[in-house]
Amino acid sequence: MADPAEIRTLGDIPGVQARDNPDAVALQFGERETTYAQWERHTVQVANALLGEGAGKDHRIAFLDRNSDHYFELFFGAARAGAVMVAVNWRLAPPEIQYIIDDSQAEVLFVGREFLPAVEKVREQLGSLRKIIVMDGTEGYEDYVSWRDAAPTGDPGVSVDPHATVIQMYTSGTTGNPKGVELSHYSFLALRLAEDDPELEQWERWSSEDVSLVAMPVFHIAGTGWGLQGLYYGAHNVVVSDFVPGEVLDIIHRDRVTKLFLVPAAIQFLLLDPKCADTDFSSVRVVLYGASPIPLDLLRQAIKTFRNAGFVQLYGMTENCGQATYLPPEDHDPEGTPRMRSAGKPMRHTEIIVVDENDKKLGPHEVGEICIKSPTNMRGYWHLDEATAKTMRNGYVYTGDAGYKDDDGYVYVYDRIKDMIISGGENIYPAEIESVLYSHKWVADVAVIGVPDETWGEAVKAVIVPTPGEDVAEADILAYAREQLAGYKVPKSVDFVDELPRNPSGKLLKRQLREPYWQNRERQVN
Repeated sequence: MADPAEIRTLGDIPGVQARDNPDAVALQFGERETTYAQWERHTVQVANALLGEGAGKDHRIAFLDRNSDHYFELFFGAARAGAVMVAVNWRLAPPEIQYIIDDSQAEVLFVGREFLPAVEKVREQLGSLRKIIVMDGTEGYEDYVSWRDAAPTGDPGVSVDPHATVIQMYTSGTTGNPKGVELSHYSFLALRLAEDDPELEQWERWSSEDVSLVAMPVFHIAGTGWGLQGLYYGAHNVVVSDFVPGEVLDIIHRDRVTKLFLVPAAIQFLLLDPKCADTDFSSVRVVLYGASPIPLDLLRQAIKTFRNAGFVQLYGMTENCGQATYLPPEDHDPEGTPRMRSAGKPMRHTEIIVVDENDKKLGPHEVGEICIKSPTNMRGYWHLDEATAKTMRNGYVYTGDAGYKDDDGYVYVYDRIKDMIISGGENIYPAEIESVLYSHKWVADVAVIGVPDETWGEAVKAVIVPTPGEDVAEADILAYAREQLAGYKVPKSVDFVDELPRNPSGKLLKRQLREPYWQNRERQVN
């Protein structure tokens, strides 16, 4: 049983669980199973190997691969050594990968063979990178397992500050470049309670009998945070390399999964898969979802399909470990209630206020910017003091989301103050895409907005003013974008206009641009 008093840093978790549950399965990945005793030994070896590479306290290491059990060895091994994990989105284009690795000053890169060609394209531009280790081995590079197993198994003996950074997760920024969010050991552990604590709600309770499915990508807070949760409580954690609906349904059925976290788009894909009708969901007790709201019709279908499961919505952002509010199972009414439109109530030890443009605190039902004060809040943005000061003020993280609280303290997200688009759980910032498209010789002006999409929640749309005299087609723009951007950032459609709406000072009026696409919808998010 996890005792918060024993776990001051994430690096303490493997040792506690190896003592209490040595023979229980910690991680299952395909046919490979790792017990808690084996996992603890592997994290020690990773810590010693990193120290041997000179990548110990406050040094960055990067991981570029699909999900695997080995990622959680690396993450917790780095935590034991005081190193900082930088999980890189494998969907990114080579220049985007280069930016993150270079900006983070990562010294050792752990990369899947599949993504090695992308790294080799930009290798010469990676100034801080000293070593590349391939997760699944390939000629000319050191193999991860060989590298790990060559390290000693003795306690690395590193004293780690709980308030030190343990992971640096990159989130796209409105200026076009992603920002490194520094999250500490304390941020992840601050809300954890002992399993027998009466403050724990039923949906929060875990046991060593739980089987947790880790299906969201680990370069997101949803993937890493969910995997950490199961390992903290000594559960059996089934890790899948990527979200494939049919395979996930097989695992739920075969391995008797009890808990899982999904984005609403992933829930929809499961329900649409032909295997869904024959899947036994009776073992599932809790389904957590987040990253975007869930349509009521989809929720009704999900509740009917999962039968025994309680549904819990989480609202948060990378900047607070993805956990600020929750809508518990008892507030999920398939018939639909006003509360069902909310993001829930604040987590324990979390305060949420809504402020106007002058930072004046607003009352119930008054719309303003949602601000979060929580022990889960980030330390700041890596090497971006100005951006940190703008986002973190008076102890609060300013979310950039517009919304309000009701009389009972439930939070309602109304719109986004920032221009961020959420598509299938991915955070997409238009400025980055606009910068790429504007470099095309046939684009005189461009705006990127999110428009409703029944599958992904929102889809990326580019609205372009063509260069005078040029006959540009949508296909040309999309082909150009695919060369420069990750696939999920490429616009799904392009509209051509004579001019974009701007105010007298030249500022683009995106709200006005979005309005025609969102007519007759209750919220300006989907």
